[in-house]
Amino acid sequence: MALKLTVSDMKCEKCATKIRESIQVMEPNAKIGVDLDSKTVTVDSGASDESIKQAIVGAGYQIEGY
Repeated sequence: MALKLTVSDMKCEKCATKIRESIQVMEPNAKIGVDLDSKTVTVDSGASDESIKQAIVGAGYQIEGY
């Protein structure tokens, strides 16, 4: 099942690219969708939800409710 997260401080395509890359470093086969308008990131992968969240936070972004 895909994990959907709200990343409130994601503002541009550069931010989206940085988030995609941070997830793909730990999970190269992850399917990642980014919607800048709604500030959501959807990830479908075999990695744990926690590790995905940590990758996004590690890239310098905040996840709502985390």
